[in-house]
Amino acid sequence: MAKYIITDLTRFADPDILCTAVIDMETGNCLRPMPYLKSQTIKELNIHPGAILDGEIALKQHVENPHLEDATYKNLKYAGPASGNEFKAILDQTLSDSVASGFGIPFAANQKHIPVGEHSKCSIITIKISPMALVIREDQFKPGRIKALFTDEAGHSYRYLSITDRGFFDYAKKHQNDGQLNEVQKFILTQKEVYLRIGVGRRFNIGDRDGYWLQVNGIYTFPSFHEEIRKY
Repeated sequence: MAKYIITDLTRFADPDILCTAVIDMETGNCLRPMPYLKSQTIKELNIHPGAILDGEIALKQHVENPHLEDATYKNLKYAGPASGNEFKAILDQTLSDSVASGFGIPFAANQKHIPVGEHSKCSIITIKISPMALVIREDQFKPGRIKALFTDEAGHSYRYLSITDRGFFDYAKKHQNDGQLNEVQKFILTQKEVYLRIGVGRRFNIGDRDGYWLQVNGIYTFPSFHEEIRKY
């Protein structure tokens, strides 16, 4: 039995399933338990970012690029919460200098996907940015939707990415519905560091662009976190 720390809990349009990603606390490997866990299972196991699980999670024998982390799982059990320092240490352990270096893919201006046929090093990475480099805003093209805009440490900007971090999305959506989305931004600006977990979805075609689209799987702030968003 190994120990794993939950780094991502991401939402789908179907509320009955959620995607999780974990880091093996011994090897540092990122794994994505498949098939996706049911919402009821998430609740029963008390799964949230920073939770520690006991169990057996192993890479699948046959995986397709870029989703190289897809894994089987069994005998999962909740083993308690990690401390804020433990969680931050895991994020630091998986840190990439930029989005491009993390995926091993050069991104052109305004490019938000890994095209089919290009081989990525992985499908999920961690980056650290200044709180001032992250903006949470309503989608200018699709009112009612909340998106993230950020600039990584290499100076490359990524605009209007979907936020799939369940806790953060629910928090931001609540404030958007109350007409107070600016409160989300104010909280971020009170922090010293922001870590983003950037992943890619399954293959999807938009017009003539066919590939795997970037999304913000996790938004983690230090030294504080907001009680409404999550607990570590």
